[in-house]
Amino acid sequence: MSSGTIDIDEFENASDDEFEEQNDTERIVLFLDENDDRAWKAATIAEQLELDTDAVSAILSRLKERGLVRHKRPYWAITNDEERLRSAYRLHQHHQTADEQYGEEYLEALKTDEMEEVQ
Repeated sequence: MSSGTIDIDEFENASDDEFEEQNDTERIVLFLDENDDRAWKAATIAEQLELDTDAVSAILSRLKERGLVRHKRPYWAITNDEERLRSAYRLHQHHQTADEQYGEEYLEALKTDEMEEVQ
């Protein structure tokens, strides 16, 4: 991870939201997307992102269930279904915006039994 500092040129050239903290799932998806010419072992992904291997394995399994990564034991790669990836990113952005506007607790209270989980 970072040492708590960055080069001033990197700071000056960055967009306003470039340094916002990403969750582990976002980091894994971005890593796989940026390195889409390779397939990776979960332990290697964990090492590259300085995450726990078991946590990475669990996240990759959930991403596979959503069709966002491909898996051929022991390797993982980002999906080649770009539309599915874009749709998942848009949905994630909508949820993030709603959380910021209304707060997670308020949104949780609005859920009903009839609501479907989006996958």
